Amino acid sequence: MAPLKVGDKLPADVQFTWVPIEDEDPTKCGIPQVYDANKEWQGKKVVIVSLPGAFTPGCQARHLPPYIENLDSLQQKGVDLVVVIASNDAFVMNAWGKVNKIKSDNILLLSDTKTFFSKEHGWMLGDRNGRWAMVVEKDGTISYAETETSPGQVTVSGADAVLARL
Repeated sequence: MAPLKVGDKLPADVQFTWVPIEDEDPTKCGIPQVYDANKEWQGKKVVIVSLPGAFTPGCQARHLPPYIENLDSLQQKGVDLVVVIASNDAFVMNAWGKVNKIKSDNILLLSDTKTFFSKEHGWMLGDRNGRWAMVVEKDGTISYAETETSPGQVTVSGADAVLARL
C-alpha cells in the first residue's frame, strides 16, 4: 500500500501498543495495552513522528528531543498530541520515554510492531520504520506528510519543519 499523502484521511482501525508511563523507573513497566488511535485521536490535531528505533543515536540525539523541547510551541499552533512511533516493542518505548523524562500526556511513545502502520501507511527503512512525520487534522485529514530522503537526516520530519508548516 502507498504511504498516506496530504488530503488523505486517516484509515479506520489504526492501532498501536503502548505502556503508559506511570512512574520514573525505567526498570519497572506496566502491561502493554492496545491503543486505538481512531478513538483516541477523534477531534484532535495529532503530529505523528516515525523513527527507526528508540535509543538509536540519531533518534535519541536529534529527533525526539526537539519535539519534547518544542511541545509548548506545537500546542500553541493547535497540536493536541505528539505521537512518536517506532518498531520497538511497548516495553522499550516506555523505558525510552522515562529516560527522556516525558511526563506529559501530550507526547506518547507508541509501538508499531503489531499493526505495521508504517508498512501500510507510512514509509519503511528496511525492516524498521522510516524517519518521517505526518500531521492529522481534527477531522482525520492528513495535512502534512514528509519522509527523509537520507536515513540519518532529520529535516522534513523534525520538529522545526513541522512547526513551520502548522
